[in-house]
Amino acid sequence: MSWRSERIWIELITGSRKTSNFCWAFILFLGSLGFLLVGTSSYLGRNLISLFPSQQIIFFPQGIVMAFYGIAGLFISSYLWCTILWNVGSGYDRFDRKEGIVCIFRWGFPGKNRRIFLRLLMKDIQSIRIAVKEDIYARRILVLSMEVGGQGAIPLTRTDENLTPREIEQKAAELAYFLRVPIEVF
Repeated sequence: MSWRSERIWIELITGSRKTSNFCWAFILFLGSLGFLLVGTSSYLGRNLISLFPSQQIIFFPQGIVMAFYGIAGLFISSYLWCTILWNVGSGYDRFDRKEGIVCIFRWGFPGKNRRIFLRLLMKDIQSIRIAVKEDIYARRILVLSMEVGGQGAIPLTRTDENLTPREIEQKAAELAYFLRVPIEVF
């Protein structure tokens, strides 16, 4: 989502509050709660879940392992719910041609770096860069970044943003035209 005029370009960045994150956190919570209940049922010798007879699972070693997986899943689920609650990764990019300033803001985890705010001068931007990177699954991902003198490349797109190469190129061309800088392809 973005807003543009002749002098200002503001692009809102979606953080962790996405439908997919809500779904994964909810599914992980329910699954790990089920594992924990089955492990606890095997320890108590009672059916806490009516659909699954706990007498078939002995506490050592199956019940302990299921309880461990349940607790581990609850920790991971709570981490996901916290990132959703804090909306980690959201923010905005603001390019102001009138004042000659670029502001990049992102929300992080609570603590010292909860608010990440970069303020740059437009004259320091050397280029808009399109780079091809590989993720851990050996998939190629196009990353759009801004090359700033003395600070290196600052990424402008998320790696999980499913933009086509054509959309990345168009976004890079529009931003480079707005900032009046060249495009580099790596």
